[in-house]
Amino acid sequence: MKKLWELFITFMKIGSLTFGGGYAMLPIIQREIVDNKKWATDEEIIEYYAIGQCTPGLIAVNTATFVGNNVAGVLGGIAATIGFVFPSIVIITIIASVLQNFADYQIVKDAFAGIRVCVCVLVLQAVLKMWRSSISDPFTVVIYIGVLATAVFLSASPVILVLIAAAGGIIGGALLAHSNSPYVNDFLENPQARFGDRYGHKKDKKMAEKKGGEK
Repeated sequence: MKKLWELFITFMKIGSLTFGGGYAMLPIIQREIVDNKKWATDEEIIEYYAIGQCTPGLIAVNTATFVGNNVAGVLGGIAATIGFVFPSIVIITIIASVLQNFADYQIVKDAFAGIRVCVCVLVLQAVLKMWRSSISDPFTVVIYIGVLATAVFLSASPVILVLIAAAGGIIGGALLAHSNSPYVNDFLENPQARFGDRYGHKKDKKMAEKKGGEK
């Protein structure tokens, strides 16, 4: 019961302090769930985001359900979901009763304009944090480019994009598993280090040649 109450309070706090919709809530969820509560890892929370995007409902609510279910089973998922949506129900009910009287005020319009800018910053923050932990090797770069091109030029639905990314991940994993080249394996697992070693080796060689020429 204590864990269920903790889930309810945690997600109620997230739901009551975040503005701008599902994507704007992602960095708040990540900080609270991964950094503070340790209920999920960075990799797990990104998987929850992906599943939440391609399942019915808001991505933030779906993520809350997945986290709650992972922490305390079905009851945990219910507690987290109710906690997440409870502040919205209360706040929307209050705002709906008074918004008609204040929506045309210039100060209210200016406030919402500022909130929209803040939402852009929050979404960008979430993207940058997920980028660092998700785009880590050549295969994920190829998947990123392919999904981005599909989204921009074909306007595909999120479900199609997730399926394309999943197929790319399966193909990349299969190629990595069947690769017999130690260089390929090392490059795929740590491409930055490999590039750094090669660049550093060439740089040292040029420095040595330069010193030899000066002598």
